[in-house]
Amino acid sequence: MIQHLQDAVTLSNDVRMPVFGLGVFQVEDGPALASAVKAAIRNGYRSIDTAAVYGNEQSVGQGIHGAVGQGLVAREQLFVTTKVWNADQGYDSALAAFETSLNKLGLDYVDLYLIHWPVQGKYKETWRALETLYREGRVRAIGVSNFQIHHLEDLLADAKIRPMVNQVEFHPRLTQEDLRRYAKEQGIQLEAWSPLMQGRLLDDPVLLEIAARHGKSVAQTILRWDLQHGVVTIPKSTKEHRMVENASVFDFELSPEDMARIDGLNRNLRVGPDPDRFDF
Repeated sequence: MIQHLQDAVTLSNDVRMPVFGLGVFQVEDGPALASAVKAAIRNGYRSIDTAAVYGNEQSVGQGIHGAVGQGLVAREQLFVTTKVWNADQGYDSALAAFETSLNKLGLDYVDLYLIHWPVQGKYKETWRALETLYREGRVRAIGVSNFQIHHLEDLLADAKIRPMVNQVEFHPRLTQEDLRRYAKEQGIQLEAWSPLMQGRLLDDPVLLEIAARHGKSVAQTILRWDLQHGVVTIPKSTKEHRMVENASVFDFELSPEDMARIDGLNRNLRVGPDPDRFDF
């Protein structure tokens, strides 16, 4: 049972990835974000997830350096994720994009590097670039984001190294059951973005009832549901009290009935783009 904020899953290459982290999607670059990253680390977070397209890698790096510089944590204890954007996909351009991200973060290596979206005709060459970075020891793990089963099957047909992670939209309205099963069979760790469906589930009566019974918030209940499904989760927050609240999910357990009722909220409903129909 996952019992602590710093508990980790073991990826297929034996790298340990924290089960819980901080997401910074749609958080503006600047001193406030650097402070938020440092606050998260001070409160026990060890995983930080950003992306080139978020435009905030520099502040994430400053927050990390601030925390390391103050002796709050060693760099080796942190798990830093970033992603190659669609416009930079392709072999050479992905390698160049990685250097840019690394420079902005101010780091010597990244713990996890992901292909952000499955850009048709490009993601296989991009994957070759990630394999190169992995073999060179510039990244500790490589993976994908927003890949459906057919994208993964296509990638695996030619890949020399299998993706270790697939980060996808995952919440009680989009339970991704088939993808979860497939990922488990293939040894690919699933990770949730938008686990709280951008706040749209906070007044759901089923979730309110289950949360009340456990003396928890709806957000905490959903995040616990993620973890009990074996899905790594990265809720977004810049407010310290919210980070602490989000992470208070290790002192209770949802029953099998609770889990089944939350699973039953699935409507295959997305708040983000459809990986088969995006145009960016």
